[in-house]
Amino acid sequence: MIRLHHIPWGRSFRILWLMTEMGITPDEIIRYQIGTPQMRGAGLMGVSPAGRIPALEIDGITIFESGAILQYLCETRPQHGFGRPPGHAERVRYLEFVSFAETQASLIEQLNLNHLFLRPPARPSATVVKLNTLRLADTLRALEGMMVGDYLLPSGFSAADAMFGFNLFAAPYYVRMDPYPKLLAYWARLKAREGFKTTAAIEGPQTFYAQDFYPVPVDG
Repeated sequence: MIRLHHIPWGRSFRILWLMTEMGITPDEIIRYQIGTPQMRGAGLMGVSPAGRIPALEIDGITIFESGAILQYLCETRPQHGFGRPPGHAERVRYLEFVSFAETQASLIEQLNLNHLFLRPPARPSATVVKLNTLRLADTLRALEGMMVGDYLLPSGFSAADAMFGFNLFAAPYYVRMDPYPKLLAYWARLKAREGFKTTAAIEGPQTFYAQDFYPVPVDG
């Protein structure tokens, strides 16, 4: 039994995408919606102690945290070549990208919280949102500078690319992407992969973001 605890177009997209690339079809996908009591229910809390997505039940074990899940999938299914094992020339850069993706995603999460989850009379702080937006832009600038080929690593597609798939979907809602032509081309290549297109079809249209772009709010 392979069971994925999943929020469409969230961090768990990474897991569903990599499994699709590997030809693995979950027996069950349990879909959640952020901000609902379901997120604090026994079903999710029993597999993810902090009640966070994703969690994957596979091979008789349960794993949470997307980076750990992708690493496990790559290590237990090395025939696909999506990991970079110890001793590989790209190992260090691969590990850096996997972790850097979470640094970037944490900024997206903070912007999501400020723009989408605060309800009147609460209001987002323009200063905090501006700082997090600038920090997100800094990570995009850094990633732009590290792009040297079609994918993050010279030898081709890896789980590190899957980690950034969610980020590059979400970041344009907060940061204008025109200054990052390499990332725009990279994002287009990722979306053109058959595995990505199949996963996107499973996800369906995104319903999380209600507008195309969220500018920094103005105080007062």
